[in-house]
Amino acid sequence: MKELKDFKFKKELQLRWNDMDALGHVNNAIFITYFETARGHYMLEACPGWDWHKHMFLIANVNVDFRKELLLNAQKPMVWMRTSRMGKKSFVLEYVITSEKKGEQIIHASGTTTQIMFDMRQRKTVEIEAWTKESLTTYEEATIAE
Repeated sequence: MKELKDFKFKKELQLRWNDMDALGHVNNAIFITYFETARGHYMLEACPGWDWHKHMFLIANVNVDFRKELLLNAQKPMVWMRTSRMGKKSFVLEYVITSEKKGEQIIHASGTTTQIMFDMRQRKTVEIEAWTKESLTTYEEATIAE
């Protein structure tokens, strides 16, 4: 995992009462929903030409590493995101979920999702369009592993 300073995109999370489980912390499954919510915002910011009706990807893989429980009263909960790898038909997004305590960042979870570009009409995977690769790479302003 990269340092938080290497993540350009971050989105504040709104923790909801129904995100909690019987142990009083955010249920593990909800972290994937937090990834999904942030991913929608990230794609619109990183790829200004993105159109969810024309461009589609499937989630092929989700990984979450849980580190510290996230409580409803957490201060400044955030999800940080970046594109960490770009392939021909897929790309990997990396996530870190944090909160603050006494001015320090607490990492609650980190993870990745692998997105595979998909043609909805032909119902098959397709290569990532050049403009999408360029947008994500330019947004990140760093070399993405091929």
